[in-house]
Amino acid sequence: MEAGLNHPIFDSVREWLPRIGNSPSLDLLNYFSEKKDLRSESGKAIRFVPPAPSDPYYEVHLYETGRVQTRPDNQHDLFNALAWLSFPQTKARINAMHAAEIPREYGKRGRLRDMLTIFDEGGAIVAGDASIELLIRNADWTDLFLRRHQDFRITVVGHAVLEQALAPHPGITCKVIFADPARDLDTQAAQWLATVGKTPRDLPPLPVFGYPGWYEGGGRAAFYSDQRYFRQLRRGKITSGVGQAAAVPRGAEESPGSIERDAG
Repeated sequence: MEAGLNHPIFDSVREWLPRIGNSPSLDLLNYFSEKKDLRSESGKAIRFVPPAPSDPYYEVHLYETGRVQTRPDNQHDLFNALAWLSFPQTKARINAMHAAEIPREYGKRGRLRDMLTIFDEGGAIVAGDASIELLIRNADWTDLFLRRHQDFRITVVGHAVLEQALAPHPGITCKVIFADPARDLDTQAAQWLATVGKTPRDLPPLPVFGYPGWYEGGGRAAFYSDQRYFRQLRRGKITSGVGQAAAVPRGAEESPGSIERDAG
C-alpha cells in the first residue's frame, strides 16, 4: 500500500504538491494565489497571512479583506490553502455564506453554518450517476465498493480529511455531495452549496477508505462487514456517520489558523 502523499486521496490537490515542495511558505502560497487571481466573493484578493488575534470573526474578516489566517508549518492550514487553490469557487462560496449568516445568528451558529463547516472540513464530491448516489444514500457499501467502484470518482475537498489521511485508517469518513462527472466539479459544488445545501443532514456520509486500493483489505467482502466503519441504513435514515470526519462538533472551527470568537 502506497503511503504518504502518493495516496490517491490527495489527487484533489495533487497538482500543487510538487510546486510547494517540502517547506511551503506563505510567500509561495501567495505567489500561486496571485497567479490564479484567487478572490473572495466580495472581490478581495485571497492572501494567506499569519493568524491575527484581534480579528473577532474569521469568516467575516476573510470575506471583507481576503486574508486567510494561516499558521506557518501547520499541516491543517496548509491543506486549507491547497483547497483554496484547488477549489476556489467552492471555498469562496462557503466563506460568503458564513459571512452572510453570522450577523443573523446573534452568537449561536445555526444548521446552515454547521453544514458549511462540515463540508469545508470533511467534505468530498462524488462524481457518478444517480444509481451511485442511491447506493451511498442507502449505505449499500458492499455493492458500491465491490461492484460499482469503477463507476464513480471521489474528490476530497475537506482539508481536515486530507490532514487525517496522512495516517490512513478505515474510519475516515467524508460527508458528500454529488456531481456530474462531465462538468467542472468546483463549479457544481459551489452551486450546490448556494442552492441546495441547508443542514448537515443534506450530506450523506461516505467511508472513503472503503474504496478498493485505498486501504489494506479494501475490495474484499469481509472488509465491508465491519460495522465500526461501514454502518448500515437504520430506520430509513443514514446514521450520523463513522470515523473522525463524519461530523464537526458545534463550535468547531470552519477556519484553520485562528479560533473564531463567536458563541456558535
